[in-house]
Amino acid sequence: MSASQRFEGYMAHLAGGLGHVDRHAGLKGYCTGLMLPLSRKSVEPMAARVDPLHASARHQSLHHFVAHAEWSDGEMLQRVAQWVVPKMDLSRGGFWIIDDTGFPKQGKHSVGVARQYCGMLGKQDNCQVAVSVSLANEQASVPVAYRLYLPKEWADDPVRRKKAGVPAELTFATKPEIALQQLEALLAEGAPKYCVLADAGYGVNHEFRQRLTALDLPYIVGITSVVAVWPPALSRCRPSLTPEWAAPLSCHAGQPDASQLLSRIWPMNYRRAPIKQSVGVRGRTTSSVGGLRRFVYGTLAATSEGRACNQSNGCWSNGRPMTPNRSNTIYRRYPKTFPSMNSWLRRICAGASSATIRI
Repeated sequence: MSASQRFEGYMAHLAGGLGHVDRHAGLKGYCTGLMLPLSRKSVEPMAARVDPLHASARHQSLHHFVAHAEWSDGEMLQRVAQWVVPKMDLSRGGFWIIDDTGFPKQGKHSVGVARQYCGMLGKQDNCQVAVSVSLANEQASVPVAYRLYLPKEWADDPVRRKKAGVPAELTFATKPEIALQQLEALLAEGAPKYCVLADAGYGVNHEFRQRLTALDLPYIVGITSVVAVWPPALSRCRPSLTPEWAAPLSCHAGQPDASQLLSRIWPMNYRRAPIKQSVGVRGRTTSSVGGLRRFVYGTLAATSEGRACNQSNGCWSNGRPMTPNRSNTIYRRYPKTFPSMNSWLRRICAGASSATIRI
């Protein structure tokens, strides 16, 4: 079967979820435009390339399909998954990858546009951001949930909401909250409890990690120095905003964060193993990964209250006591070609095997 025949079959499958035959041509034209080597993937240059002799009419048709036609994005995602997932080998399990994608924008009228971090640009700029959950294995991935992030200044502005057509039931939610809602909806539909992968934008959020634990989902998430960690042998205390790092580590010496603690006790306690070479924008790299088991973790408090050390306080997260979690492992990657070291926090559910991970 040729590539064009496979594309026609795929379009026919997706068109079944549009609800009206008049929308089929819009879907095919828009998807064709997305596949073309265009610098701008908006409807105007798409129309000029897809149908140059009738560019104006095609532009109107594509714009109506994207902006006004009543079709369900959830139904489209479901049909994409129906097409792709059977072709993925999930016999060894899979992963739920949580991420957010930024779409740079020039104006201020697109829904949710604001000055915020844009991953495509690698900096803060004017953009929209969408939170997604993708199903992945070692060879492929497919998005199964996708939702636009609505910043608080948009959620609290009734004039902008009405003008942009934001549904009244859509309220402000943080990106971790959106991701959890997406995961819970997938699990309610019978999705398997695969390992969750997320970067530090989600991993530093204590409520996010605790909810994953409550859902019995294993995870590997990025963390930064705002996450406080305690090995079980050391005293645990309520963290201070301005700890004085002194040796030996103790409760009265200040609460060590992940970076400080690991740099001190890692050489004596870690188990390091090489991982396979990876190829990225910087070329081929090699790394090794070390792991340290049974860490208790929290999140540095956002206020300065409670700085006096009291070992009976136990673990604290944002000023609230928390139950120590003994099923966590902190990993650090040591790239040979880069001086920086990345950290991840890993939780394995009860009864799950400690399988090899790839970072």
